[in-house]
Amino acid sequence: MSMSLLGIVFGIAFFVVTQAQTSGFEVFFIRTILGTNGAIRVSDRFQDMEGTVSKVSQNGSESFVFRSRENARYVEGVEYPQLVRVALREFPEVSGISEIIEGTAILDSGSRKHAVQIHGLRIKDHIMVSELQNQLIQGSIDSLDADRSGVLLGSRIADRLRLSQGDRVTLIGGTENQQLRVAGVFETGVSQIDKSRIYLDLSTARSIVGKPFGSSLFQVSIQDPEKATEIAAQMQETLGYRVVGWQEREKVWLEVFKALRLSSAITVSSILLLSGLGMFNVFAIMVIEKNRDIAILRSIGFTPRDVSAVFLWQGGIVLLGGIILGSAAGCLATYGISKIPLRIRGIFSTDSFVVNWELSHYLWAIAIATVFVGVASWIPARRAAKIEPAKIIRESL
Repeated sequence: MSMSLLGIVFGIAFFVVTQAQTSGFEVFFIRTILGTNGAIRVSDRFQDMEGTVSKVSQNGSESFVFRSRENARYVEGVEYPQLVRVALREFPEVSGISEIIEGTAILDSGSRKHAVQIHGLRIKDHIMVSELQNQLIQGSIDSLDADRSGVLLGSRIADRLRLSQGDRVTLIGGTENQQLRVAGVFETGVSQIDKSRIYLDLSTARSIVGKPFGSSLFQVSIQDPEKATEIAAQMQETLGYRVVGWQEREKVWLEVFKALRLSSAITVSSILLLSGLGMFNVFAIMVIEKNRDIAILRSIGFTPRDVSAVFLWQGGIVLLGGIILGSAAGCLATYGISKIPLRIRGIFSTDSFVVNWELSHYLWAIAIATVFVGVASWIPARRAAKIEPAKIIRESL
């Protein structure tokens, strides 16, 4: 019985720890991509919107569902950004709007050159839809806002070209070259962004990419990012532009995290299953060895339900002890793991294990343990309740 108790304790603790880790990295990844690329992106005008979006009513609520867009035709960029901005502000869920000009260029430090992706923007607007202000490792937002010739570089660009705040660089664009000053360096942790993206003032970017009118896209933040898919569908039908929520944009990575979370849950649940099997064996042997004692209890007035309750109460006590000790061990282990140093750069940036504190992890562990232990206790208890006292006493005489 002690081994079964230990199994329940370790099973619950391991379940909580693995779920805290996998969901922690997922939540941190979502926070990173929301803080970098925003919850919703508006780009590419549809030439024909007929039949692409439909409204469905279900239980009195309304939602929007995408249909196939195989034959849809697109016009690159946002043609009338001012009108689109006004329209976006009409959505009550929108909390920030940033107009962005995209392009490609070559950054020349004098000793080295590096291909970069230009993001021209109004910095005060952009910090409302991103975590750029918190991603800066050199410089400040104010320095870029005050200097139209300033530029923010990704950390890997700065390392490759050996640049730091205050250095001068030449940006070689498609229509002209410009001398710029490094206003700061940012690090998102997303390697593809940190090694290729730079941020410029919107007017400076227009001059370099040769696009005096229009925009490449709008980055939009909303009050509840979980509703991005539904709101994006509404915006797409209203605006006539391609609108993509972060769930659709990052679907591949979200599926990976979901698979990891499910895989770890199934693997760790096997510990609880083994604990349940161990308890079943203990109770089954106990019923066989205590046949005569059970028969005596029945003969002095114990009902089948009373006999079953004896075994179920024993299983319940072991389960309760396992839940309390396992939850405490899982909480302490999760806290300890969160303090372990771990440098990760690739899809996000962190210097320690990321954990997610959620009550649901404990509830799921308790539910799984309850099912396994409940079945392991109920089967022997049911068998004990069926013992006929007269037959057992007659055979023992």
